[in-house]
Amino acid sequence: MAEATRRAVLASGLLAMSGAAAAQTDAFGFRFRAIEGGELPLSQFRGRPMLVVNTASFCGYTPQYAGLQRLHERYGPRGLVVLGVPSQEFRQESGDEATISQFCDAEFGITFPMTGLERLRGRDAHPFYLWLAAQAGPVGWNFHKYLVWPDGLRVQAFATGMQPEAPALLRAIEAALAAMPGRG
Repeated sequence: MAEATRRAVLASGLLAMSGAAAAQTDAFGFRFRAIEGGELPLSQFRGRPMLVVNTASFCGYTPQYAGLQRLHERYGPRGLVVLGVPSQEFRQESGDEATISQFCDAEFGITFPMTGLERLRGRDAHPFYLWLAAQAGPVGWNFHKYLVWPDGLRVQAFATGMQPEAPALLRAIEAALAAMPGRG
């Protein structure tokens, strides 16, 4: 009961900060800037599970990029979208999107989609992150993971320390893939 009350209070405060987040009924109504430029509408992923991860190049958890890439390669053909969201929220990222993209390519061979640099918390947070926080709690640190189910409504949060290929996360991904339209 206390957890439900905490989330309700959190949701009301966070959504009050952003009319855009409050207006969204599911995850697929949001859009980002792509790291390489242009728009990155989440609507293109409608009906597919998304693993959304805030990333940073100079963090002790940066090696998780390798596991995220393996998830993309293993589960992408089945429908999973791994989405990297670089952020300077914790002062462990480059200030330049071209440098971030080059680092990800050179060090980890990243081929999953990445957004431009984004704010994750507070009044200037991207509306999607306000929405995620209201659904499953706020970002705690770099490489915090949110699994958005294919309906765009259900969200599960996984802490920074959970490795991308941890059994609990893999089970959740498998369940979300099984929930894709036409697979249930």
